[in-house]
Amino acid sequence: MAIGSGLGAQIGIAAETTYGTYVAPTKFVEFTKESIVLKKTTAQSAGIAAGRLLPLSSRRVVTQRQAAGSLDMEVTTKGMGILLQTLMGTTVTPVQQAETDAYLQTHLLVDTAGKSLTIQKGVPLTTGTVTRKNFTGCKIVSAEFSCEVGGMLTASFEIDSKDCEETSVLATASYPTMAPFHFMQMSLKTGAYGTEVARDGIRKVSIKIERPMAVERFYAGASGLKAEPISNDQVKITGSIEMDYVDTVLDNLHTSDAATSLVWDFMGAEIEPTYNERFTVKLPAIRFDEAPPSVEGFDVVKPTLSFTGLYDGTNPLAIEYMSTDATL
Repeated sequence: MAIGSGLGAQIGIAAETTYGTYVAPTKFVEFTKESIVLKKTTAQSAGIAAGRLLPLSSRRVVTQRQAAGSLDMEVTTKGMGILLQTLMGTTVTPVQQAETDAYLQTHLLVDTAGKSLTIQKGVPLTTGTVTRKNFTGCKIVSAEFSCEVGGMLTASFEIDSKDCEETSVLATASYPTMAPFHFMQMSLKTGAYGTEVARDGIRKVSIKIERPMAVERFYAGASGLKAEPISNDQVKITGSIEMDYVDTVLDNLHTSDAATSLVWDFMGAEIEPTYNERFTVKLPAIRFDEAPPSVEGFDVVKPTLSFTGLYDGTNPLAIEYMSTDATL
C-alpha cells in the first residue's frame, strides 16, 4: 500500500514502437510536478421535443479524445535518454568511452517522426491505493531547461498525447542511484564553433526548444483519436542569459547582431579518469535580440540577454549526455 498523497505518486515511461500503442513502462523518472490529463470533446443533442426542458442525458456523446500537459523534473545523471531522444528525434545508441563505464549519448536535432512514448502516471487515493492512467502516443512538443544561482538544472516537457486508458497494469517503480545536475557544475561558453571561451558573471541560463506540430489530425474512421502529429513549422530555439555586467562581450554581440556559438555545460562526478557525468547543450549559432544593461539603482547592473538559436549552415544543434546508462 502506497502513501495516500503525492508522496506515493510515480511516473513510468517507455519508447513506443508504433505511435499510440501501449508499451509497459521500463524507466521511472523522479519528477517535481505534472499536469498530463485526458481532454475529451463532447457534443449534446439539441433536438426540440414538445415539453422537454432539459437535454437528454442519453444523447450526450464523446466525439474526440486526446491528452496533454506538462512534466517537470530535475535533470539527473541517469535515465534522461528516452526523453531527450523523443525531444530531439535522433535514434541514439549510447557509445562506450574506451573500456570504461562511461557512455556518451549525442542527441542531434532531426525530425521526430516515429518518436513517441507511453507515459504511465500513478496517482494515489487517500486510502493508499494507486490508480493508473496510461497516456499513449506521447510526443514532446517543447522542452525548457533552466538553472540559476544556487539551484538545480531543471527541465519542463510539454506533452501531447493520443489517448488515455486505465486498464493496463500499474508497473512497479524502481529508481537507479543518481544525482541532479546543479549550479556549481555549470559553465557557459561562447565564441567561434569548436573554440568557445568561458564567460564570466553568468547567474542564470534558460534554453527552450519548441517542436511545432500539427496536433489536431483527427480523421473519420479513427474512433475519434488523432493520427501521429507531424512537424508543421521550423523548430524554434530561444533562451536568456542573466549576468552581472562584468564585461561587454555579449552586449557587443547584441549591438553588432553578430552570431556566436554557445555551449552550456554541466560537469558532474567522475565516472572514470577523463570521463565525467555530463549534460551539454550546443547551439552552433545564436543572435541576441535584447540586452539592456540598464541601471536600476545602487546595486550591480544585471542585464538579462535574450537570444534566438539559428542554424549556422553546417553544425546541428546537439544535446550530449554522458552517464553510466549503457542503454536508453
